[in-house]
Amino acid sequence: MKTIKCGVIGCGVIAPSHIESFKFLENVKVKWACDLVPAKAKKMAEQYGIPRTTVDYHEVLNDPEVDCIAVCTDHGSHAQIVVDALDHKKHVICEKSLGRSQACLKKMIAAHKRNPELAFGGIFQHRHEAVNQVLKQLIDEGAFGKILTVNMNSNCLRTNEYYRTDAWRGTWAHEGGAVLINQAIHYIDLINWLLGGIKELAARCENMTHQGVIETEDTAAFAIKFKRGAVGAVTATASSAANWRHSFSISGTEGYLEYLNLKVTYLEFNDKAKQQEIEKRFAACGIDSALQAGKVYYGGGHPAQIKDFVQAIREKRQPFVTGESAAQTVKVVLACYKSSQTGQWVKP
Repeated sequence: MKTIKCGVIGCGVIAPSHIESFKFLENVKVKWACDLVPAKAKKMAEQYGIPRTTVDYHEVLNDPEVDCIAVCTDHGSHAQIVVDALDHKKHVICEKSLGRSQACLKKMIAAHKRNPELAFGGIFQHRHEAVNQVLKQLIDEGAFGKILTVNMNSNCLRTNEYYRTDAWRGTWAHEGGAVLINQAIHYIDLINWLLGGIKELAARCENMTHQGVIETEDTAAFAIKFKRGAVGAVTATASSAANWRHSFSISGTEGYLEYLNLKVTYLEFNDKAKQQEIEKRFAACGIDSALQAGKVYYGGGHPAQIKDFVQAIREKRQPFVTGESAAQTVKVVLACYKSSQTGQWVKP
């Protein structure tokens, strides 16, 4: 089996999750650690036994031995790196948020259309977790009957110091937003994917506790009309005393579910035999192992997503979470910003 050689671009907090995930796999080698700050690249290389470092990602792209790139930089730099990598015939997996604007997304999708033989994926690792795979199956099987409402709450705490540590955070030009495009996006992606897409939404975004520190939103709420007919509401804040508590509920004519921090916490179905069968399906999922380097709220999906990406390269197919699919969730977030600015319902 051919050894897949990788370059990791960006050596910040999320890079170890990618590197560890690659290192779990047989016949996969991380060859490059790249960061604009030489000390960061050197530290990552020493920690994980990566042979080469650079501050210029083009050096990685010009290495003929490199098969794929993991993009782990700030949001604002994703588009150009992804485009350059695809045009250098490298397979690409890019961290969320795939892009910070519609223009960035269009550039990346156009580059992939020029290079359709390459695997291009966007990180939304929670789709790979077993509990979410089962939930998706249940929804598609019609287990909930007609789904009526979906409500999601995303709560975390991001201090002024957090935003001041990295100049790109909390800016329109570089992060593209704040709580919606960075923290809540994981759960927005889940409900968007689980329910088959959002048809339109109406949003309000506010900076309620970080005035003078960030120019984007720390708190937001939006109403949803799903493509399958259900309605819903989302609230999100980066200023909550409940640090990292994310939940949603699904209410249907035949069943109801509550979900908290990547676990199903409550079920109620009209058919009790069906409920028992569903409970067994969720119990069989077990708990996905989190990465040693990852934070608890990353969940255990990164290894599964990176494994699927490498398999996609070997099998000459697209990964389970394609770049185009990841872009669609970003479009939902961008629609929230547009709706908040215009006061109108917006289609993602």
